[in-house]
Amino acid sequence: MCLAIPAQVIELRPADMALIDLAGLRKEISLALVENVDVGDYVIVHVGYALQKLDEEEAQRTLAAFAELGELEAAREELAGGVA
Repeated sequence: MCLAIPAQVIELRPADMALIDLAGLRKEISLALVENVDVGDYVIVHVGYALQKLDEEEAQRTLAAFAELGELEAAREELAGGVA
């Protein structure tokens, strides 16, 4: 299953790249598809790309729903590259 999951941007890097954090998992992603992203913003991440910005309240609700459904760990594994 492929998921798009909210993650927080913790560092901006050169060439439209950023480091994100998802429940302790950190990964470099591309920001090429999203404009005006700052450190602390939440973005929807899918296959290594940020697809859109998301406000913090909505991101927290979505992450809570994933956790409640038992899907947060699966999303972390997919983001880490462990699930196709």
